[in-house]
Amino acid sequence: MKVDMVMPQMGESITEATISKWVKNRGDLVKKDEIILEISTDKVDSEIPAPASGILSEVLYKEGDVVPVKTKIAVIDESGKANGSPSVQEPEIKTQAPAVSNGAPTAPVADEIKSAPSPKQIEAQESDQKSERFYSPLVKSLAQKHNISLSELDSIKGSGSAGRVNKEDFLQYVEQRGKSQPPAAGAELAQQKSTRAPVPPASVIWGDDETKVIPMDNMRQAIAEHMVRSKKTSPHVYSVQEVDMTAVSKWRQKHKGAFAEKEGFNLSFTPFFLEAAVKALLEFPHVNSSVDGNKIILKKNINLGCAVALGTSGLIVPVIKKSEEKNLVGLARGLDDLAKRARTKKLMPDDIMGGTFTVTNPGVFGTMIGTPIINQPQVAILCLGAIKKRPVVVDDMIGIREICYLTLSYDHRIVDGSLGGQFLAFIREYLENWDANRPLY
Repeated sequence: MKVDMVMPQMGESITEATISKWVKNRGDLVKKDEIILEISTDKVDSEIPAPASGILSEVLYKEGDVVPVKTKIAVIDESGKANGSPSVQEPEIKTQAPAVSNGAPTAPVADEIKSAPSPKQIEAQESDQKSERFYSPLVKSLAQKHNISLSELDSIKGSGSAGRVNKEDFLQYVEQRGKSQPPAAGAELAQQKSTRAPVPPASVIWGDDETKVIPMDNMRQAIAEHMVRSKKTSPHVYSVQEVDMTAVSKWRQKHKGAFAEKEGFNLSFTPFFLEAAVKALLEFPHVNSSVDGNKIILKKNINLGCAVALGTSGLIVPVIKKSEEKNLVGLARGLDDLAKRARTKKLMPDDIMGGTFTVTNPGVFGTMIGTPIINQPQVAILCLGAIKKRPVVVDDMIGIREICYLTLSYDHRIVDGSLGGQFLAFIREYLENWDANRPLY
């Protein structure tokens, strides 16, 4: 039986998607729910699983093609037999679907495809490999190139779907592996180090004009367009506030063990800023608004956008809906869930739509002060700097306090300097006067 695989509709407003990458190639064995390809829309990137087990017998579009939703993009043959067309052996993926057979005998298939096991043998093959994890052909080839055994490959922590190891995870592991060899190798390894010539890094191929052209992916193009449009739309103004986080830090230190034990993840500082921002937005509703011509559109709900960095490949801003209805723990849960799904490409378009105010935290990378660009059509964005111990004056004495700098970027069409300053001052007062006796739950 053959199963058609169609381009999924990732939200009501999505009409097409771009095929970013084929994880599986034509003729490969696939298992149900195993990732076959990655797609990208103007809203979100996603990994698409196989709807059935079998042979990926037809691939109808190549990487980079823009395909309408609900269009057939591939065929899985559950009988375990590859498509008999000679085009199966061709490395180039066709952009047109194969013609319907007229009943004439088909050409012989390649030997390796003929001998491919049926879906019933897939489980046995996987057990022979002595690994329960799935690895893409790219990762497997990289492992072979770098002499990484299967057992060592199993030890690499993956950031993909269900902990899958992707190319970036593997290359990062190899880089760290090269910096520090395990001590168990002993004197023999030391001798090898002293006699072996250093391996030069992979050289970059430069053009005749000593440049290298790297095409933007869909996400980077969307970010570029969005940022330019925001600067053209909103006259940006920036205000900075210094906040003493010592009281919050002590409370967090007191409760973070119990929180991690019950919730299964660590309590970071970000939810504290999110709660403070929610309280400030309730106090100053004009910051939770948008502009429509000569009209100000106030928003009833506070939908907090939280910028999530995706390594070096860009960022995405999932949204915690109706944040005013959530306490500190609820905000922490929402943030953790969205961040995990963002980094494993499990977000749906609705998860990144409808934001009314954004919080970004470059402080986790050591940034002291940032001046972010407003996320349209919102009118403000809050930037969190790194929390550092600094000498400050406390009651006419020098003391060591945990200090953070907050920046508010705001649209001067709606938010004046006085409103922006009051908004930041409210957040400062809220955090600096944190109740030391406040219960966690």
